[in-house]
Amino acid sequence: MLNGILNVYKEEGFTSFDVVAKLRGILHQKKIGHAGTLDPSAVGVLPVLLGSGCRLSEFMTDHDKTYQAVLRLGVVTDTQDMTGEILSTGDTEHLTEEAVVDAILSFQGTYDQIPPMYSAKQIGGKRLYDLARSGVTVERKPVRVTIDSIRIVSVSLPEVTFDVTCSRGTYIRTLCADIGEKLGCGGTLRSLTRTRVGGFCIEDALTLREIEELHESGELDAKIIPPEEIFLAYLRVRTVPSGDKKLLNGNRLAPEELGIPKRGAGDLIRVCTSDGTFRAVYRREPGSGSYVPYRMLPDL
Repeated sequence: MLNGILNVYKEEGFTSFDVVAKLRGILHQKKIGHAGTLDPSAVGVLPVLLGSGCRLSEFMTDHDKTYQAVLRLGVVTDTQDMTGEILSTGDTEHLTEEAVVDAILSFQGTYDQIPPMYSAKQIGGKRLYDLARSGVTVERKPVRVTIDSIRIVSVSLPEVTFDVTCSRGTYIRTLCADIGEKLGCGGTLRSLTRTRVGGFCIEDALTLREIEELHESGELDAKIIPPEEIFLAYLRVRTVPSGDKKLLNGNRLAPEELGIPKRGAGDLIRVCTSDGTFRAVYRREPGSGSYVPYRMLPDL
């Protein structure tokens, strides 16, 4: 069984679940999941978890993401993208490039975003898109999101292409609708490409066809990313030989058993056995200075 993470290029027309289903057939294994849903009309980076790598999903979903979006001003749809029904159109002739750019850049920082009805978010145990398809609209509470940066790529009114880096849970469709509302003409997402998820970049992403060819030729293993790379931001330490058994049993470890100063080395650390085999992520216990298991990963 293959274990780790694959950087997949999700193509247009596929749901994220479609990608997982096709990979199960290509790789002949059931234990496969994805980290971070992409709309069927969107393309780009979709990290896929293989085998024991599926245990990493909670770490993957917290990564910030970068997208390239094309905003179409003067159109409002029920889905906030061009796949939906047009609800209204607005005049864009009066808009200037300067005013549009200023409006877009004003969304940098944090703001309260209302999740769209056509989304996988659950309210009362039901997916919003299921309710929307039944003609039901429910009240949604605003969610605080962070837009780390926006870079304007090109302006050709009534369309604008821009790159946006944002926090987990940000809907780019809704950002486009909010920009259009601020400009008074409405706006919708025309196309979306996810170019980065954490350290996974679109330049390295593989299509399903490429994955199938690499698997058939026996070259796919080289493209599978080891689970430890997810934790590169944490200090990597090794236990002293006498601490190996305690680590493998998931016991508390003192700084001296990890070869680090008593003052500690950060709240989270990557812990390896004395021979360098990655086994767990430990966290510092407040007060004691010792480290306790945060996530044991014995089979990674």
